[in-house]
Amino acid sequence: MSKLKLAVQKSGRLNEDSLSLLKAIGISIDNGKDQLKASARNFPLEVFFLRNGDIPQYLRDGVVDVAIIGENVLVEKGNSISVVEKLGFSKCRVSIAVPKGSSAKCLQDLEGKRIATSYPNTVEKFLKQVNISANLHMINGSVEIAPNIGLADAICDIVSSGSTLFKNNLKEIEVLLKSEAVLVKSPKISKENQAILNKVQFRLQSVLSGRENKYVLLNAPNTKIDNIIKILPGIKSPTILPLAESGWSSLHSVINKNDFWEIIDELKLAGAEGILVCPIENMIQ
Repeated sequence: MSKLKLAVQKSGRLNEDSLSLLKAIGISIDNGKDQLKASARNFPLEVFFLRNGDIPQYLRDGVVDVAIIGENVLVEKGNSISVVEKLGFSKCRVSIAVPKGSSAKCLQDLEGKRIATSYPNTVEKFLKQVNISANLHMINGSVEIAPNIGLADAICDIVSSGSTLFKNNLKEIEVLLKSEAVLVKSPKISKENQAILNKVQFRLQSVLSGRENKYVLLNAPNTKIDNIIKILPGIKSPTILPLAESGWSSLHSVINKNDFWEIIDELKLAGAEGILVCPIENMIQ
């Protein structure tokens, strides 16, 4: 029986979030410490634990069919590899930063300067687009120390919270791109494994859609239902059920988490009472 070969980061936060997502879509992985490959117990899937920077080449060669990687890696090394689904976690940005005492205040001030980075292709392409010439120094790991030891005038690296920049007395002056975890596929994936991938993608979309929304139940007088319906977005329209108490109904709907508090405030003003909010595990459309 054919098995879909999935690559994930060998260790770190992206590894943990990727395995958590597989668990959320009902795929159980038997993996022990330091394993390089593990099989799913209940789904035709094998997981390969690889170095993040090596994954694009494994995809191009068809050694693995799909992978969960950061968009930043895909931009740097992922030519010919297509994104199947954006996953919404491990968000970061690729930014240029300089020492806080530097005279460089904007990107144009780096003309002719030295930039240390682990993302030379990304930086070179970006600088070419904005017509700036700089000298790039390729560094693997600990890029942020380069200005402190006199190796570079600026750095370009991934930034999450910004705490690493702060600790190294650096400040951002330009964001090159924003990144999150994505599911990508090999250009050499077989038809059989594409069919398995379609099933994985369906499950992913259901889980991700659930995470983006909340289920809301509320009570309201029938005289105020029309105004409340105008506020509730719903998937199509709210569900309305009569309560035992005459003249009252219960309304059920779905609210996007980003609009949640604003809508709740509006509902209260419109006469909604007893508002209950529940998480959604899966939302299948």
